[in-house]
Amino acid sequence: MRIGLTGTMSVGKTTLAKALGELDQLKDYSVYTERSKYLRDLGIPLNTDSTLNGQFVFLAERATELLYPNIITDRTIWDVCAFTLGAKSINEFDKRTFVEAAMMFRNQYDLVIYVDPRGVGMEDNNVRETDLHYRRKIDEVSKMSLAEFPPQRLITVEGTTEERIATILQNL
Repeated sequence: MRIGLTGTMSVGKTTLAKALGELDQLKDYSVYTERSKYLRDLGIPLNTDSTLNGQFVFLAERATELLYPNIITDRTIWDVCAFTLGAKSINEFDKRTFVEAAMMFRNQYDLVIYVDPRGVGMEDNNVRETDLHYRRKIDEVSKMSLAEFPPQRLITVEGTTEERIATILQNL
């Protein structure tokens, strides 16, 4: 099964992916987590400064993860699309064309877990954008993309990591 976590920045997707990978039920799964610092250090602009080239690199990472069975990833194509749609340097035509191409991968996820940001403070990891307005914008765009291009199976989680895991286990 291919499980993808999606949502805006600093909501605990990486923490949740790692915690899921430690569960007995998912011990045979490969966990893929954030590589933003590595990509930034390669010179790929992130967040509001993202470029079309950079977004294709992120999309290629997501597509590569989908080549494998039994994965848990803390990023999905919906995340890539949200940041593409939120990028200042990408024109509207290119944004829309990119999203339509990226969404060709959506049915390869068996389960998509939207991580709700309510009640979760913004954490600065020296890589991600820390502007709360931008965070809300990415969250809204993510939810709109999930509605427009729904995955096969979608659940929403909120609360502590333990509460999120309980919700996921009830839905597996």
